[in-house]
Formats: sequence, structure tokens, C-alpha cells
Amino acid sequence: MPKIRILTESELRTIVPLDMDAVTCVENAFRALAVENAVQMPPILRLDVPDSRGEVDVKTAYIHGLSSFAVKVSPGFFDNPKIGLPSTNGLMVLLSSKTGLVQALLLDNGYLTDVRTAAAGAVAANHLARKYASIATVFGAGVQARLQLEALMLVRPIREIRVWARDYRRAQALVEQLGARQNLSISAFEDPRSAIAGSQIVVTTTPADRPIVDASWLEPGQHLTAMGSDAEHKNEIDPIAIKAADVYAADSLKQTRRLGELRHAIDAGLVASDADFPELGQIVAGARPGRRSASDITIADLTGTGVQDTAIATLAFARAEERSAGTFFES
Repeated sequence: MPKIRILTESELRTIVPLDMDAVTCVENAFRALAVENAVQMPPILRLDVPDSRGEVDVKTAYIHGLSSFAVKVSPGFFDNPKIGLPSTNGLMVLLSSKTGLVQALLLDNGYLTDVRTAAAGAVAANHLARKYASIATVFGAGVQARLQLEALMLVRPIREIRVWARDYRRAQALVEQLGARQNLSISAFEDPRSAIAGSQIVVTTTPADRPIVDASWLEPGQHLTAMGSDAEHKNEIDPIAIKAADVYAADSLKQTRRLGELRHAIDAGLVASDADFPELGQIVAGARPGRRSASDITIADLTGTGVQDTAIATLAFARAEERSAGTFFES
């Protein structure tokens, strides 16, 4: 039997940073989704653990032409920070697409998911936000909030960052964590509407189960990326905003009809269940239009896809081979 490469979180952090290579990797994964029959991606397998405010998602996808595919197990237990533990963790298993044999275990504790999710936010902003957007607002104060901001700065000339969280002290802590940066203003806001007013890019990163962004707050020209609603009960955006937006784009329309912000607009009777919207991959590939004018309000609904996991895991494996990283296990 072939050897299995084992990579730890610390090794993966070294070889797969959040950079433009990661963004391009995820962008190419979205582009593959736009090609008919290029991707095999089953629905997300989901388990709720309500007694612990927890959930576990299992995602996978095969991209035709790639020599490997990933299966990811991703737990999210959102009370963990109260006991000093991270809210997300997990691992990925990389298998050969020729033999099905395990090639690698990526013991990333959710790190690769964090990177690919932040990279997806960068892809959405790069294709939907105004070219010179420089003011960004993030809702949430966790790891993903920080990474979304870091990713945005890879694709847009951000000069002002605003942070809002339901716990103002956590927003202040994130501001301190981001630290002083040259030519960059960073501040915490107590009022969510004020945090959005005049901002050009808004990103929501919370596990909220009721809207934290009102449709009336959105202004012409703004782009909003919602990435917290990856389960049926989650809802960050006022459903009216989905109907009112000039452009609504899903990472996977099948998923957002079931899990994302779109689901709540459908449930509210604001959007037909079979309404057609562009997917982000179609916009990336140039098959469907995105932003048409500087005054458009655009929304990206990101629920997280298995194709992103296969893409980032494949990148990690290639980097590990190049650098002889990891240890080996013989079964």
C-alpha cells in the first residue's frame, strides 16, 4: 500500500498562507463550477448537535482532470470560545481520483476552510465590488472576520476598515488585533447602521439566526458578501435585500435555495423557489454579467462548497510535495 502523507495545522499554515495563489486557486474552482459536467458535487451532509450549539458538515467534490479530491469534515461548536476553545476545527482527507486510495490526511483544525472561505470572499469582491472600493465593513469579530479583511486587501485598495459585533468589546479586540497599519484607518462601531453608512464593501461573518443587516441600510454602489448562512436556520441579511439587489450571486444556487440567504427570501414569498440567479462561477467565467454600473447594489451569498475544499486541499498537497513537508504513515 502507498504511504499516506500527514500534514499538521502548523505545517499547513506555513505552506498555504492566505495570498493571491490561494485566491486564484479558489477562483479557478468557481470557474470549474460554471462548466457543464466539469464538477461532481453532492449535497452537503449535515449533522446538528443542538445540546452543544454545534454542527458538523461533510463536503466533497470531484473536479474533472484533477488527480485528487477531498472529503472534509467540518465541525462548528459556537459556544467553544466561552471555554477557551476555537469554534471551528476539523480535517480533510485527500484521495486519489484514479484509485480512491488515501493520499493525505490534512489535520488542519479548520485552517484550510478558513483560508478558502476568506479567498472566496476576495473572489466575490473582486468580481462584484467597485474597482476602487476602499472602505470595508465587517460584521463579526472572529477568525473569519479578520481573514475576510486580509483577503479583501489583496484585491482592493482598502484604506478604511470598520468592525461591528454584537459584543462591542470583541469588535474592539479585533481592531487591536489588526493593529496599526500604515495608511489604514481601523475602528470599532457600536451601531451597525453607522458601520455600513458610506462603506463600499460589507462582509457578514456571523452565525446569526435572524437578520443583522436591514435592507434599508444598503446604499447604491455597495457590495455585500454574506458568508455566515451555511445552515437552514442561519440568516444574516434582511430577505428584502435579496429581492431588491441589482445583482444577487450564489456560490451554488442549489445550496443557497436550501441553506443560504436566498432560502429566507423564498420562505418569505419575496422570490420564487425556481427563480434564476447567476452563480459566482458563471460571473468569474464571463458567462453571466455581474456589476453593470457603479450604482448597483450587489450581494454574494456564500454557503461554502465542496469544490473549494478539493481545490485548497489539492494546492496544499502539491505544496507539501514540492517542499517535502509532513510525515508518512504506512497502513
